[in-house]
Amino acid sequence: MNTFIAAIDQGTTSTRCMLFGKDGIPVAVAQSEHRQIYPAPGLVEHDAMEIWHKTRECITAAMKQAGITPRAIAAVGITNQRETTIVWDKRTGRPLHNALVWQDTRTAALVDEMKEARGGIDAFRPVTGLPLSTYFSAFKLVWLIANVKIVREAVDRGNALFGTIDTWLIWNLTGGADGGMHITDVTNASRTMLMDIQTLSWREDICDAFGIPPALLPRICSNSEEYGYTRDTGPFGARLPIMGSIGDQQAATLGQACLLPGNAKNTYGTGCFTMLNTGTAVKHSRHGLVTTVCYKRGDAPAIYAVEGSVAIGGALVQWLRDNLKIIDTAPLVEELARSVDDNGGIYFVPAFSGLYAPYWRDDARGVIVGLTRYVNRGHFARAALEATAYQTRDILDAMAGDAGIEIAALKVDGGMVHNELLMQFQADLLGVPIVRPKVAETTALGAAYAAGLAAGYWESEDQICENWAEDKRWMPDGRSDAPTRLYAQWKRAVERTYGWVE
Repeated sequence: MNTFIAAIDQGTTSTRCMLFGKDGIPVAVAQSEHRQIYPAPGLVEHDAMEIWHKTRECITAAMKQAGITPRAIAAVGITNQRETTIVWDKRTGRPLHNALVWQDTRTAALVDEMKEARGGIDAFRPVTGLPLSTYFSAFKLVWLIANVKIVREAVDRGNALFGTIDTWLIWNLTGGADGGMHITDVTNASRTMLMDIQTLSWREDICDAFGIPPALLPRICSNSEEYGYTRDTGPFGARLPIMGSIGDQQAATLGQACLLPGNAKNTYGTGCFTMLNTGTAVKHSRHGLVTTVCYKRGDAPAIYAVEGSVAIGGALVQWLRDNLKIIDTAPLVEELARSVDDNGGIYFVPAFSGLYAPYWRDDARGVIVGLTRYVNRGHFARAALEATAYQTRDILDAMAGDAGIEIAALKVDGGMVHNELLMQFQADLLGVPIVRPKVAETTALGAAYAAGLAAGYWESEDQICENWAEDKRWMPDGRSDAPTRLYAQWKRAVERTYGWVE
């Protein structure tokens, strides 16, 4: 009987379950969007119970689509939106507040206070690899404890558990309030700002600095090992080993077979995330990038990466669709952008949640500059796509400055890589080929690989490299200096975003 690896991919806007065979090709996929909750400007929340229900539905639907029983699943892997923070009651299994999403900026004042008290943005970077920012989980957890009475009371009574989405899903899959496992993996833990990226353990002194009781925190595991078993009363309907857990961008790096130092990928999703494998060496950035754990298999040494994170990529297209009603569906943005020859002189800087790498400006807010009466809907669409490419250029320039590595080609994945106009503009702007794999949903594939390697379903990383196959390549035009001029205008526009938050 053929067997498969089940991958749960819980993202910022949707959840999917995919089943993969040994060739790394998906045989089934079920996907469902969940609500984006915006209580006020800069605030972004998710309903953690809704995410759990959507996960259950997708698992059931994927198995039905493939026509398989649980016996056909060799192992389960999980990948997730990172930094998004949940606190729940371990007795009831109920979240004590909506999840605070990685894009949420309500902790800006806490960040400023910590910068003042600790001597600047890099206070914990030598230990955690991260700058002080609203992006990371520790500040979100502190805010929940300080501002939500029911959370504070549960913490005081020892009834509260903290976790990112990986922890929440594993806890529920393995039994929830009836004995669920409270664990996380090194990649997600490395995004909390509470883990020492060299010892791969929680730092008590940093927990003390934040006022976070260590008892709230899950146990840290590798990305590829046996964690526990799903309950037979759960969505899989059987006891299946959960053997992979890895943050979404690290999962995409694994799925893209970026397994050697110098290999890089960019994921074009809700945000954009460029990751450069640095091997077993911890490389601290001098140009605004973060140092993070890339992946760790069992007892093997951890592999590290430098990463540049962009908060708003595909989310800007969603904003055009949902807020401005410029398009009816996201894919129509390319057709609308092609209706004009250029951006009409306008530039979007989508600093809806501040600016992440390489700027790290929590006080930034989005701007559109260069508006004239000439501008129409097509120019808006084109400028929105170009904004994603400009932000990626920011990251690649920083990586070149840090690592001294000129990337020969950029592997790309995520929903936006099917936008031909964007991919060609990205190649022209970077001056290097852009390469799309045959399996573009590499995040779920990476979770499958993490689980499958631990289960012996794939015997080695060499098989991952063998599975990777190119689908399309965009070559830079190189005949015009327009990309250079446009990028210079973009940098001017970025300066207009600063200082909007009092």
